[in-house]
Amino acid sequence: MGLLDFLSDKGEQKPVEPAAKTGTGATDFFGNAANPAATGNSYTVVSGDSLSKIAKNHYGDAAKWPQIYEANKDLIGNNPDHIEVGQVLTLPSL
Repeated sequence: MGLLDFLSDKGEQKPVEPAAKTGTGATDFFGNAANPAATGNSYTVVSGDSLSKIAKNHYGDAAKWPQIYEANKDLIGNNPDHIEVGQVLTLPSL
């Protein structure tokens, strides 16, 4: 059945209803939180990254790297200079 067939058919057929929304809060097209700053973001470390580079890219200020470190201390360990490619860091909202 084509679009024109559907439009010209006066029978019992009706368009499909949108799926019911589940969960709470607004999301974008992909299901991500509409306001990620309110919930914090995640970031996957790539080659050449440092906490200060990540802070510069996400917060506009490289000096905010300690906030990223504190939020991820359990994952990173005692040395903030030792992050590994593939680690998924939490970027706290500031």
